Amino acid sequence: MTPNETRRQSPIPSGHGAETTAREVIGDRRLAGVIAIVTGGYAGVGLETTRALAGAGATVIVPARTPDKARAALAGLPAAGGIEIDSLDLIDPASIDTFAARFARSGRPLHILVNNAGIMATPLVRDARGFESQLATNHLGHFQLTARLWPALCGARGARVVSLSSRGHIRSGVDFDDPHFERRPYEKFIAYGQSKTANALFAVALDRRGEPRGVRAFSVQPGAILTELMRSLSDDETRAVIDRARTISPFKTVEQGAATSVWCAASEQLDGRGGVYCEDVDIAEALPAGSPEQRGVRPWAMDPALAERLWQRSEEWTGVTFAA
Repeated sequence: MTPNETRRQSPIPSGHGAETTAREVIGDRRLAGVIAIVTGGYAGVGLETTRALAGAGATVIVPARTPDKARAALAGLPAAGGIEIDSLDLIDPASIDTFAARFARSGRPLHILVNNAGIMATPLVRDARGFESQLATNHLGHFQLTARLWPALCGARGARVVSLSSRGHIRSGVDFDDPHFERRPYEKFIAYGQSKTANALFAVALDRRGEPRGVRAFSVQPGAILTELMRSLSDDETRAVIDRARTISPFKTVEQGAATSVWCAASEQLDGRGGVYCEDVDIAEALPAGSPEQRGVRPWAMDPALAERLWQRSEEWTGVTFAA
């Protein structure tokens, strides 16, 4: 990163912190007329993101792989702006295109896209294209979805795209030589870290393309939270993850975990900014590759050259390009 890029990736400071909740971030701000899409917006951090945005008056569309599960989770949720549920499977390119086409037919702009859904540390599974499932779901599915929604984002004349990364990005950069574990042994936490680095790099490259069109992009580290994201882990693995996380920082509630997503999606403090990795409701500090600290963002997750390399590979892998 250049000195200018390092300065951009520095805390504001925002006046918020690790204990700030999503509702506190919104405060009295009203989002009437705002259209938002929150993938996975019916569980964990996604549910609280939906709650905060809809409660402030935004219309929130929640695409889900299992719409019945989403309907049950969202039933009775107070929503001043309204909540719509649709179907979407991020590992299925046809499902992504179908969802995006339905949204496009509505003729609505898209002011906020929160790429929240994801999987973590799953056994080795490949999608129909042969791609490793964590990279395919967490990054490539959202890459394709954002591309298909790009005209609606540009049509909002002021939009934000928020992609959920993780402290897990510290584990691994993107292995461009063998991203899908075709030759190297599969390690599920390394695969997860790679996908979370990809989420951060996506925000860097997307923001560069979006700024002239009024679209700004951010990546988010929500913090350590006990959610369904750990459902693929064994009991022993879950205990080990929890024990290690407790040595780094206190666990957050889901309301606190959603705060940084909501801040990036809606806070006026970020007007004119973008392409940054955020945590604890502020822009995170850029730390060197060898830092032992379990916070901040590492160079391989913010390097513009790596972001462009990933963008090009993502276009090749998906066959999808962003409309001019």
